[in-house]
Amino acid sequence: MRYLVTGCAGFVGYHVTYRLLEKGHHVFGIDGMTEYYDPALKRARMARLLSSPNFEWSELMLEDRPALEAAVRASKAENIIHLAAQAGVRYSLEAPRTYLSSNIVGTFNLLETIKDVLPAHLLIASSSSVYGGNLEMPFRETHAADHPLSHYAATKRAVEVMSHSYAHLWRLPITNMRFFTVYGPWGRPDMALFRFVEAIRAGESIDVYGEGQMQRDFTYVDDIVEAILRLVDVVPGARRDVQEAGLDTLSPVAPWRVVNLCGGRPVGLRDFIVLVEKYLGQKAKLNLLPFQKGDPVSTWGDPSLLHALTGFTPTVELAEGVARFIEWSSRYPSNRGSAT
Repeated sequence: MRYLVTGCAGFVGYHVTYRLLEKGHHVFGIDGMTEYYDPALKRARMARLLSSPNFEWSELMLEDRPALEAAVRASKAENIIHLAAQAGVRYSLEAPRTYLSSNIVGTFNLLETIKDVLPAHLLIASSSSVYGGNLEMPFRETHAADHPLSHYAATKRAVEVMSHSYAHLWRLPITNMRFFTVYGPWGRPDMALFRFVEAIRAGESIDVYGEGQMQRDFTYVDDIVEAILRLVDVVPGARRDVQEAGLDTLSPVAPWRVVNLCGGRPVGLRDFIVLVEKYLGQKAKLNLLPFQKGDPVSTWGDPSLLHALTGFTPTVELAEGVARFIEWSSRYPSNRGSAT
């Protein structure tokens, strides 16, 4: 099959694209190669993708509507996986307009571009951050998501709502996927695991916000990829029975759905740090800090709908995932060059 993947040089986008290529599909990638973090890491990911004859790509920003339209036409994609976005809760406090432009305007341009093309399925990356101030856990997709705590979360929720209108008006099948704290090899340098490992190895202290009282539903990147690829075939509006009443989020008026991508196993930040210390063989120096604005105290997702739709629930335990990341990072050169 032919796929279009936006954000193909990003963390999750790279892994999704690589897996699709391994399976023999043709992938057309789009990425703006922005400098939110060291672009050398993106170039290293891209170098691996370009080794496949079934991969082609275009460097562009989704805000550039004419370039985007040309890329979509060239892709001839049957399915579109939209992973391009400005990431990071904390950075959204510093540069909120960037999130408005990339996440909302960029997604709007994509929806406008493909509404007449009508791919078989559009899958959009959302975030557990949309649950915001919701205190009922584990988070279910049927819970309200009306109280975002950060501009990042607000833009992700806005994209979900906007996409529903396109699904209704143009009968465009859309699944919004709420990611829960994705981690693993080739991750972003601004994410906790990457930062902690580099600092501990260098003998530097690590900043621990909320004095380590936070907990997160960590989800290994390979599990995220498996969930995405299984969801491709679960097209909203096509027959797919969900036995448990009140579990499904299929819209009554549109081929639209939202799904949690998580394992449902929250882990405290202190326990997370203990695992990092164990597999590094070094103790961390902790710089305990108060909660940062926009950070939820806890995230804990219910993966029941994902399992009902696909038969899959993320399986990689945090200890195994941390060990895999540390093994990868020991081989990844400090100059951010290419690595396997």
